[in-house]
Amino acid sequence: MNIYAAQGFNEFVVALGYKAELIKDFFVNYRTNRHSITVQLKDGSIEIHEGQGEDWTIHLIDTGDKTQTGGRIKRLVPWLGNERFMLTYGDGVGNIDLKKLLEFHQKHGKLATVTAVRPPARFGGLKFDGDRVVEFTEKPQAGEGWINGGFFVLEPQVLDMIDGDDTLWEHEPLGEPGG
Repeated sequence: MNIYAAQGFNEFVVALGYKAELIKDFFVNYRTNRHSITVQLKDGSIEIHEGQGEDWTIHLIDTGDKTQTGGRIKRLVPWLGNERFMLTYGDGVGNIDLKKLLEFHQKHGKLATVTAVRPPARFGGLKFDGDRVVEFTEKPQAGEGWINGGFFVLEPQVLDMIDGDDTLWEHEPLGEPGG
C-alpha cells in the first residue's frame, strides 16, 4: 500500500480470507499501535501524541476462508464499480512506476496488463580463480526467464471472466485468449 500511496493512490480494497480478523484489528488499531499514546483508565479515553495517520481509505472485505484468488477478486465487484483498477497480491513489493504501468496499459488497449520481472537467483554466487574464491555475489538476478511481478492493471470486463469462488486468478482468467 505504501508503494501505491507514494505515487498518489490512496484508496484500497483488500480481499480478506484466512485470519481476516487480524488484518481488521491491525487497521482498526493502526494509529494507536504506531504512535505514543496516553490512556485515561478512568474513562477509557485515548490521546494519540504525535504524527498524522496516512490519508488512506481502506475497505476490508471478507471474501471467505476457502475462496480462491479469482473468487476473491469477483467478490470485490460492489467496491470496484465499473472502472479500471489496479491489483496487487498481498505480498507485492517492488520498485515500480505505477503511473507508467497505467499509461502502458491504456496505450495497448488490452483488458489486462501484468508486470513481468526477472526472478532473483535463489542462492548467492561464487567466482573462483583455481580453488580460491575471488568474488561473492549476493543472489544475482537471473539472466533468463520472466515471472509474474504481481502488479496488474485491469479493465472491469476481466471480472466477467471469473466464474466464482473456485476460480484461480492465475489459471482461468489469465490463461484465456484475448485477455
